Amino acid sequence: MTSIALVDDDENILTSVSMFLEGEGYEVRTYHEGVSALKALTRNPPDIAIFDVKMPQMDGLELLRRLRQSSNLPVIFLTSKDDEFDEAIGLNMGADDYITKPFSQRLLGERIKAVLRRAKLTNVEMPTPQEGDDKVIRRSKLVLDPNRHACSWDGEPVKLTVTEFLILHALALRPGYVKSRDQLMDAAYDDQIYVDDRTIDSHIKRLRKKFRKTDKSFDGIETLYGVGYKYKEA
Repeated sequence: MTSIALVDDDENILTSVSMFLEGEGYEVRTYHEGVSALKALTRNPPDIAIFDVKMPQMDGLELLRRLRQSSNLPVIFLTSKDDEFDEAIGLNMGADDYITKPFSQRLLGERIKAVLRRAKLTNVEMPTPQEGDDKVIRRSKLVLDPNRHACSWDGEPVKLTVTEFLILHALALRPGYVKSRDQLMDAAYDDQIYVDDRTIDSHIKRLRKKFRKTDKSFDGIETLYGVGYKYKEA
């Protein structure tokens, strides 16, 4: 049974959403705040997590920041904020999707299914790419293994979220060819999910940041302003 962690300080949301998700066949674990949730998620990770942004003690953004230090668990944000900048922060920190309150529970269910499809229930600990697999993409220092959802740069593993991996995979398939934001959206998101240009830009920014932790001179993803992005093979 697919397990979902739901973290929200609103008891009404915990109760109503839990009942809906359990009715859809999920195992649901609920937490009222981020501190206890972080311990539980680290000790016993679910298949996917849903975080409220605004919570006491540790908010959803801080919970995600700490979780991303050791895990690529798929995460969806619940946010009551209308400010796109706040949403961009969450996506830039590694969230896979977000949904704004008030929301339809049916819509939330579709978003969960979409993220799980993209994740393919991949284990959160990313393995090392296997060089013998003919589906592995090699672009100079970059190695991408779609079967294992694994990525490395110059032999060093780079942990990517599901969405980050799919965007990079789309770019690396054809080095030098420009991919528009719409094309990257199609590669990384389910048809039922709409995201705007800022969402793709946020993911690209995070990808660069992750690779530059391994290689400060990384410049493999090039921006063509007003057009899109391309992978530049050295």
